[in-house]
Amino acid sequence: MGNVAVVGSQWGDEGKGKIVDWLSERADMVVRFQGGHNAGHTLVIDGKTYKLSLLPSGVVRGKPSIIGNGVVVDPWALLDEIKRVGDLGVKITPEILKLADNAALILPVHRRLDQAREAAAGAGQIGTTGRGIGPAYEDKVARRALRVCDLADEATITAKVERMLLHHNALWRGLGQEEVNGAELIAQIKEVAPKILPYAVPVWETMAEARRDRKRILFEGAQGAMLDVDHGTYPFVTSSNTVSGQAAAGSGIGPGSVGYVLGITKAYTTRVGAGPFPTELTDAVGQLLGERGREFGTVTGRKRRCGWFDAVMVRQAIKVGGISGIALTKLDVLDTLTEIKVCVGYELNGKRVQGLPSAMGLQAVVKPIYETMTGWNCSTRGARSWAQLPAEAIKYIRRIEELIEAPVALLSTSPERDDTILVRDPFAD
Repeated sequence: MGNVAVVGSQWGDEGKGKIVDWLSERADMVVRFQGGHNAGHTLVIDGKTYKLSLLPSGVVRGKPSIIGNGVVVDPWALLDEIKRVGDLGVKITPEILKLADNAALILPVHRRLDQAREAAAGAGQIGTTGRGIGPAYEDKVARRALRVCDLADEATITAKVERMLLHHNALWRGLGQEEVNGAELIAQIKEVAPKILPYAVPVWETMAEARRDRKRILFEGAQGAMLDVDHGTYPFVTSSNTVSGQAAAGSGIGPGSVGYVLGITKAYTTRVGAGPFPTELTDAVGQLLGERGREFGTVTGRKRRCGWFDAVMVRQAIKVGGISGIALTKLDVLDTLTEIKVCVGYELNGKRVQGLPSAMGLQAVVKPIYETMTGWNCSTRGARSWAQLPAEAIKYIRRIEELIEAPVALLSTSPERDDTILVRDPFAD
């Protein structure tokens, strides 16, 4: 049995939470490897809805879960999430949850800066969640971040905060705003430290032990390939690498340990926040997709932009991210449409192109080339076998497979965990 990495193949919000929960039954351990609490996964289990941001989805089912070094961690948000999940009957202990001791922290100064910069950008906003993720990654790369392990030493906390504020307070002076009070920030950090430290371990050792013992590891990605800081629609992206290559570096294990890469792919396309979106629909069909798909962000509650399935973008994500097969989600949202369009290419300056260009200006002006397919006009919701799917729905799935050059390994037909058609078990590879 191999290990599986689950990543998004669009702009996030593809339904990874349900698929990770479904796969977690077959896994021995679940690992988050990038992002922060700007990502959100929704799980519906026995009528209860769990909204997770930092916690790996496996914790809900009592699976050993790891927050890897590639994640930036807001300790206050983590403790709040542990409490919220606890209120729903899931007790999170250090035996269940392990936090990489070399993960960088998100501090209140990061949240404040994130929000201030977005507000100052006006029409030039990139659509961050305002939770400090970008500024925290900036401090990590600039080597001035406070890490989880630093919480155990008060002298290190003081020294690192002072170094960090040399940079941050210069920014606040430049913005004409009040500087950060170092003493207050240090006091906040010291107060939260003993609550976080029980979860902190050298995660690379845990991963090595799991690999030695041939444990099945499920690597849980956040966001999607088109939000990758290198390969996405830059600068309208997140601050980390969201493709499967990050699963190894972000958890402290070799790349050969990742195994099968499952790309979660919605049967249409959505995006939250600003940035290019070639297949976006601003008409009644776009509104219908949003209403039927309940397209609101798990973390922010923001309404998602909706559009037709973009096979060009997904194929590019599959090539860049090394995706082995996809889990196609939310097929049932298309049930009432008499015709369905799929983007099969882009037009750019009068020429047909087969990929999304890197330049921001070109991304903004590509025009989709559509192929129209007949809808099935009946319910696929809750289907658990191919025999329960209408012929036109199967044709749609097969055409998507051809266009993206990857097979459908799983098909999800509702938010319920068991409404899933298994074509190929990713753990069997």
